[in-house]
Amino acid sequence: QVQLVESGGGLVQAGGSLRLSCAASGSIFSIGVMGWYRRAPGKERELVASINRDGIANYVDFVKGRFTISRDNTRNTVYLQMNSLRPEDTAVYYCNADVVDSLRFRRRNYWGQGSQVTVSS
Repeated sequence: QVQLVESGGGLVQAGGSLRLSCAASGSIFSIGVMGWYRRAPGKERELVASINRDGIANYVDFVKGRFTISRDNTRNTVYLQMNSLRPEDTAVYYCNADVVDSLRFRRRNYWGQGSQVTVSS
């Protein structure tokens, strides 16, 4: 089994910063693309940023220049540094990873449990 465990959410004032972490554990052979999504109240879940194993990152326009995604392959962990936070960034943030397990060598997509990020004005 593979699990993704998130940490780092919370409440912050507009203009502040938060850092989310997501650690993958279990029977892991390899991890491909890792990413962060979010779901704001009343909205669909949307992609925020993704990063491949070589560290090449992609961002959606509304976070470019404010958020930074990174990963530590030795720790099977992905991070999301969020700066200059805005009230509209309030959402539940979910990490996502493309994992090949070490038991059956099957590729599957996994999700973290979700972290609440609330930005007050």
